[in-house]
Amino acid sequence: MKKSFLFLLLFLTFSICNSQSKVIESLSMQSTILSTSIKYSVYLPTGFEDSNENYPVVYLLNGFTGDETNWSRIGRLRDIADELIRGNKIEPMVIIMPDGDDRLYMNTDDGTYPYEDMFMTEFIPFVEKKYRIKSEKQYRGISGLSMGGAGSLRLAIKYHEVFGSCAAFSSGITTDEEVINVNQKNYDNYFGRISPSAIGVKGDARNTEAIKEYNVFQLVETKDAELLKTVDIYFDCGDDDFLAIGNSMLHIELTKKEIKHEYRVRDGAHTWNFWINSLPDGLEFISESMHN
Repeated sequence: MKKSFLFLLLFLTFSICNSQSKVIESLSMQSTILSTSIKYSVYLPTGFEDSNENYPVVYLLNGFTGDETNWSRIGRLRDIADELIRGNKIEPMVIIMPDGDDRLYMNTDDGTYPYEDMFMTEFIPFVEKKYRIKSEKQYRGISGLSMGGAGSLRLAIKYHEVFGSCAAFSSGITTDEEVINVNQKNYDNYFGRISPSAIGVKGDARNTEAIKEYNVFQLVETKDAELLKTVDIYFDCGDDDFLAIGNSMLHIELTKKEIKHEYRVRDGAHTWNFWINSLPDGLEFISESMHN
């Protein structure tokens, strides 16, 4: 009798532990397009492994010099998502965190490293097949910070038929004037990653077509407003952030085109403290969008 009770207790304990949420870090997908492996981490909500249902997904992008572990190791992703789900503020969802590889989530304009093509045509189909993810646009969100914020906005706007919502934090959006005036080392190290031929260039020539597209403004200006309206957009920025001008200008441009969006300016700078506070609002916005 005691042995039966002990076995039952162990079984129940194992079942409860097995159904808890988890973050699995630094998995990999072999990319044919890039001829290399792409690392990613994944958040699986409580109950995922015991269920046969398909789940909504959020692609959560890291910033410049970061990797696929930043959101889980620094950004408290698991704690935040667990608390929001327990409080019924967001629905259970799978969160995928790919390594941005400091490529600005774009193809290089010389064709040598088509990261964007890999992400859209290889990576998304791979993870959405592996993790029982809903395939409808409505249940696919994208988010990120800094470089990842700009990447999430740009991908959501460009691929409006793929993503239903976007929540971007402290996005790496800069005006043409800011690109022209940034010091040479920073320009080469950052923008040179998508426009190698522009390394060392000065003046107006710095704003190559790839760099203009990265800054989202060109997409907002040229894309049909009715298509832009099919993506729910949220973004924020700290009042002491060096990217405040670009984010404010994006708010203005979206407002001029009568594109509904949520824009928040809060006390803070370009720091993890700010992004940790941003993440709950962003996930709640995306989850709410999935049910509108």
